[in-house]
Parts: sequence; C-alpha cells; structure tokens
Amino acid sequence: MPRYGKLIGASLGPGDPELITRRAWAVLQSGARWLYPVKKAEDDSYALAIVARGGIAVPDDAEQLVFPMTRDAEILGKAWARAALRTVELLAEGRDLVFLVEGDASTFSTFGHLARVVRELAPEVVVETIAGVSSFAAAAASTGSTLAEEDETLAVIPAAYGVGVIDHLLDEFDTVVLLKVKPLLDEVIDLLERRGLLDSTCFVEKVGAPDERVVRDVASLKGEKANYLSLMLVHNPKRVRGELRRGCRTRKEALAVAPAAEAA
Repeated sequence: MPRYGKLIGASLGPGDPELITRRAWAVLQSGARWLYPVKKAEDDSYALAIVARGGIAVPDDAEQLVFPMTRDAEILGKAWARAALRTVELLAEGRDLVFLVEGDASTFSTFGHLARVVRELAPEVVVETIAGVSSFAAAAASTGSTLAEEDETLAVIPAAYGVGVIDHLLDEFDTVVLLKVKPLLDEVIDLLERRGLLDSTCFVEKVGAPDERVVRDVASLKGEKANYLSLMLVHNPKRVRGELRRGCRTRKEALAVAPAAEAA
C-alpha cells in the first residue's frame, strides 16, 4: 500500500500577494509539489499569477489541473474525475501536494470538492486547509467599508441565485455580499434601484490584482460586461430589525440593566 503525501489547500487571498499568510508562504517553499487550477489546458492560472507577483519562482514540476467553466454535468464530472485521479497518483509518490487557491480555500472554492473526491478515492490521504483572506473581506478593506458592526447581520451568496432571493435577503440582512455578479449585473442594478440602495452599494472587480476596479456609481455599469471575478457589497441602512435577545434577556432589558450596573 502506498504511503500518500499530504494534500494541502493553500489560500492565497484574492489577488494581492501581500495578503498571502505566513503559513501559506512557508508551504509554497517547503518542497511540496504545486498543483494549480486552469479553465482549459495551457490557459493562464489566476492563482499562479498571485504567487508569481509575490516573487516566488514557479517550480519546474508544477502541474495544472483543468476545471472547465461550464454547467454541463457530464463535462464537469469527467474533468473532476481526471483531476482527482491525477492528484491521487501524485500523492501516491509520497510527496506532499500544495493546491493553489485564490481567495480562501473554505469559501466557494474548487479545493473543497477536489479534496472530497480525493478522499473518496484514497481515504487515508491527509488533507490540510490553510485559511486565507476572502475576496469580500479584501473588497471591504479596499473600499473602506464595514461588512458588519456589533449586532449587524451579513449574508454572502452567489448572485446566480437570482433577484428574487436577493430581494428577500435584503430584508433579512444588514449587508449582502453578491459574488460573481457578471451574469445578472443589469438585473441586480434594476433591483437595487427599485429598493433605493444604489448609493449604499459598491462594485469591486478583481480585488487586490493590479487591475482592480472599484465602482461606486453602480448604475453606470448597466450594459457593461463585468469580469467573472466581480462582486457587490450591498448595505441596507433601511432594514427593520427584530428584537435581539442576549442570553435570557431581550435587548431592551439588557440595556435597562446596564446603567444600573454602572451606578453600582
């Protein structure tokens, strides 16, 4: 029975190599073999480009895994199977593999699915996930926004769920992050205009990359083709909140007790 290497998902952040954690940086230079995702064979890899901008030389034996951008279940299934089988083959050599992940490996990432399939094929494989900076956290920092304060609520969803779901979430959350807004950009803009939320929305494309774009006049994007790596931060200052409970007390009760405690 082969002694498998470890499969490591190294989060690189969304684009700025200075957001790579010390842990991920060390793993990249540990001698583990690199795997990186591409949309088609011999295509450029966004994740690999982040590392390259950081000044780490790409090893000669770094290998690409193809994950096509399609909704065709058959094509996707075959691609995932090939990627997982190749990963297991390499792990069987006993050497650790580090899979390069843009953003955070635990958030809407290819790595989670790859690791799951690999463990189905070889249950003894050890998987390590290195946490990283998510695109929406970086976008909030880049634009000087706050995702949530104190008792505020936050939702993060792909925009592909549709305007009906987004419309509902705007009533339930103080901030809604819409990822991958490209396919529904115009429809989302129309919704935000109807809701009076255009002024409290910010659009960010390729955050952290040299060609990052921030647009605060969101209505001006109508009719444009956004990059796949784009998101919106939508704040709803008009949201009506329900009563908040702290332990066994209502918020009102807790606030009433606070002055008495200070006086004592």
